[in-house]
Amino acid sequence: MTYVVTEACVKCKYTDCVDVCPVDCFHEGPNFLVIDPDECIDCTLCVAECPVEAIYAEDDVPADQQAFIAINAELARKWPTIVERKDPLPDADDWAQKKDKRDLLER
Repeated sequence: MTYVVTEACVKCKYTDCVDVCPVDCFHEGPNFLVIDPDECIDCTLCVAECPVEAIYAEDDVPADQQAFIAINAELARKWPTIVERKDPLPDADDWAQKKDKRDLLER
């Protein structure tokens, strides 16, 4: 089982999760992070660090977020690895509790 970043991360991109990842499985896009399913070792450390609760075990991804399993796998192959924490997007706090952001994901 791997972990998956879901819609809550869109337009926030808090990187607290990156700091605790022992295998550098996070990849960074313009306004979203993804987890490489081939690199993730299922350590669970990132889950507790995400301030918007965007990270789920693959088996626990909510039904309305299932598309993010494939999105993580696809974009992890395209986006660069992120290994150090960065500041969140400037308006991350404004977007943190908003829903229905999938269409705002920049690829």
